[in-house]
Amino acid sequence: MSEQRTYKAFIFDLDGTLLHTLPDLVNVTNKALADQGFPPHTPEEILTYVGDGAARLIAQAVPADATPEQAERVFQNFKNFYHDFGIIYTTEFEGITAALEQAKEAGVGLAILSNKFEQGVLDVRDRFFPDLIEVAHGESDAVPRKPDPTGLLLCASELGVAPEECLFFGDSASDMQAAHNAGMQAVAVTWGYQPQERLMAAAPDHVIEKPVDMLRFIEQ
Repeated sequence: MSEQRTYKAFIFDLDGTLLHTLPDLVNVTNKALADQGFPPHTPEEILTYVGDGAARLIAQAVPADATPEQAERVFQNFKNFYHDFGIIYTTEFEGITAALEQAKEAGVGLAILSNKFEQGVLDVRDRFFPDLIEVAHGESDAVPRKPDPTGLLLCASELGVAPEECLFFGDSASDMQAAHNAGMQAVAVTWGYQPQERLMAAAPDHVIEKPVDMLRFIEQ
């Protein structure tokens, strides 16, 4: 682990980091599959598909004998259904909003970068953090999936800070890799979706066990 210092911006992954989104991901995925006559998946199965974006989730969820056209229809259905049904059961992890409010009051810039498709990220941000987090991006034509650093560098630019002045908080190996690829410090959160062994193998610079722990990176 690296020595502690203070930072000007905190950037966060979304699913499994800021919010417990799995119930809605299960619901929307199974709705999209059912629309094409495909069988549903259990929450445990879908959990293993989460983290690499909606396209990858659907690619793993459709049957092996699905045609590319069928898979694309399921993917489009997923995005359409997410707008209407994607934030019914989602909840924040305990203590997230309070920690974000304290960080913002201390002058720390806040952003989200997710592998979720961009409109889905904006919908969720607008529902849970409309007055806290101004910068939010997801996968799009301009922003490749993590661990590509493009999205993190875009967030830093929009926040008006240098990459080395940012921390990126996430619950997956791709989050840790993206941070390092962008020249940022990586913070692993232990309450997320990815197995701890895999997360720690990605060499995070810091580890926190509860949201309030992020405040130790703020100058007192």
